[in-house]
Amino acid sequence: MTGPGNAPAITVSLRAQARLELVASALCFGLMAILARRLTLADMGFTSGHLSVLRFVVGAALCLPLFWIRPALMRPTNLPALLTRGISGGIVVALYFYALAHIPAGRAGLLYNVFPVLAVVFSLVLLRERPRWHLFLAVLVASLGVLLVLGQGDFRVALGRGEMAAFAAAFFAATSANAIRKARSTDSSWTIFFFFCVAGLPVVLPFALTPLPGGLLPWALAVLMSLLAFAGQILMADAYGALAVSEAAGWLQLMPIVQYALGVLLLGEHLSAWGLAGAALTVSGVAYGTVFGRRGKDT
Repeated sequence: MTGPGNAPAITVSLRAQARLELVASALCFGLMAILARRLTLADMGFTSGHLSVLRFVVGAALCLPLFWIRPALMRPTNLPALLTRGISGGIVVALYFYALAHIPAGRAGLLYNVFPVLAVVFSLVLLRERPRWHLFLAVLVASLGVLLVLGQGDFRVALGRGEMAAFAAAFFAATSANAIRKARSTDSSWTIFFFFCVAGLPVVLPFALTPLPGGLLPWALAVLMSLLAFAGQILMADAYGALAVSEAAGWLQLMPIVQYALGVLLLGEHLSAWGLAGAALTVSGVAYGTVFGRRGKDT
């Protein structure tokens, strides 16, 4: 089946695939954040700027041979949306990696992941999306779960430079999410990712002018971090081709929970009963939004 302009029609199976892609994307981004946090500790020697540049360079380099093999994947159409995605994405990466260098990975992920809520609000204006009210309730429930984890039950949040950077990254990530959704109507996820790397690189380059570290292990982990970021970004961009920003927002709330859990397991970050309760609330919100949030054929 095809939709307008001979684009593939969005079927039930495509939506199911997109949801699975967002789950896989959450795992990739969670592992990426854990490695970024570890690499910015003193014994590894990387700065947040170094990691930002490496992420874009590796991502663009991986795209080039694919475009040579399949030129049809690189046919940019909506240049304003692609450039918006690249520039705003560069700002997101710089701010988020800065946050990871200064606060625990679980905390950074929870603060950053208010961006799906902002993305839903932006989509009402930018894309004229009209989701069912159930979806707004689902996003609210999932976000309350994140807040519960963050505030450990008393909902008080201390804001240092790392926390502020994570919140600022969330704002620009919401802009990026809508730019991805807009670009996916005309451009492939690979084209969007390539512009993300190329247009984002000049944004982060000024923050990477200090000497690079040495050592095989730090560099191996840094390249692995970049590969995980690559996989997570491609999966997320592809999923936006089949899901509205509002539904994707609910699924994206899985990201901070995955990251929070990985931070506990791999970095020994703090775990609490409030955190577990918040995680359960977030997953419940995602499930509710998936079942009840999408408009039926008659709407």
